[in-house]
Amino acid sequence: MKSKKFVFSVVVSVMIFGSASAMAANESLLDSVVEGCMTELETYCKDVTPGQKRVLACLYAYGDKLSGKCEYALYDAAVQLERAIAALSYVVNECTEDLNKFCAEVEAGEGRLLVCLDEHAPDVSARCKDAISEVIVKE
Repeated sequence: MKSKKFVFSVVVSVMIFGSASAMAANESLLDSVVEGCMTELETYCKDVTPGQKRVLACLYAYGDKLSGKCEYALYDAAVQLERAIAALSYVVNECTEDLNKFCAEVEAGEGRLLVCLDEHAPDVSARCKDAISEVIVKE
């Protein structure tokens, strides 16, 4: 039987990276940080190769020199991500048994677990259905 931590990571990957609306939200969040921190990125981090959180590490290294606009953009992004994690935790708590029962053999990613739960909709618990409908924005 899969642990709750595994199911959480699977659901996070499915919901964050598996739907077009979530991808758009992530891009919007990134755009907000880039816009808010443009001066700092151009001043301190222009030579940093993106990837593996190097740009974020650069901003962190210059934390004492960040403008209020950049600090706010980073804070706002952190708050939005924290809310998303809380919502996903809620779904995990409500859907763990259903995922284990109906979708244990389904590979995570690209929305496959949500499709699996949808295919088993008549048998999925009401708690899981409610959690998904409250958290996931359908396109």
